[in-house]
Amino acid sequence: MLRAAGPSPKSARMTKRSILIHPDPRLKTACDPVADVTDALRVLAEDMLETMYDAPGIGLAAPQVGVLSRMLVMDCVKDPEAKPRPMVLLNPQVIAASEDTSVYEEGCLSIPDQFADVERPAAVTVRWLGLDGEEHQEDFDGLWATCVQHEIDHLNGKLFIDYLGPMKRQMITRRMVKLKRDRARA
Repeated sequence: MLRAAGPSPKSARMTKRSILIHPDPRLKTACDPVADVTDALRVLAEDMLETMYDAPGIGLAAPQVGVLSRMLVMDCVKDPEAKPRPMVLLNPQVIAASEDTSVYEEGCLSIPDQFADVERPAAVTVRWLGLDGEEHQEDFDGLWATCVQHEIDHLNGKLFIDYLGPMKRQMITRRMVKLKRDRARA
């Protein structure tokens, strides 16, 4: 998703994970629902938040770190003076979307340094399971709405470049293939 600046909240158990780079078949795979909230899932959530903040980004979905589970993390607080608002959403679903749309220049941690305008509903209502085992629901608008929709797309095997025309999508994919080849040589 879009990049954010600011310090990352630290925990002794957090571990930065590797972010998969497109093209990778795991990024195009629909994820399985989370069945139970476990300690391993809580550790994964902490790791994903650490990875997201370190990147830096404002959202990260589990398939981006190679875990094919319906889980995402996000924090769209971009003001370095404001208190962070890390969120962990398990099995998130958009249950309502506005007819009004907005366009944001999106990027993705799995497609580094590539950006494009994407049009999405301007506001959405999302329901999810929290790490507390309870169901939550919230209305999101602005950057938060864009971010949560972008990350839910990841859980469905969809990337932001899938909203682009075929020529632009192919051009970005070729750049990512070259980036992966260059990183493998380094």
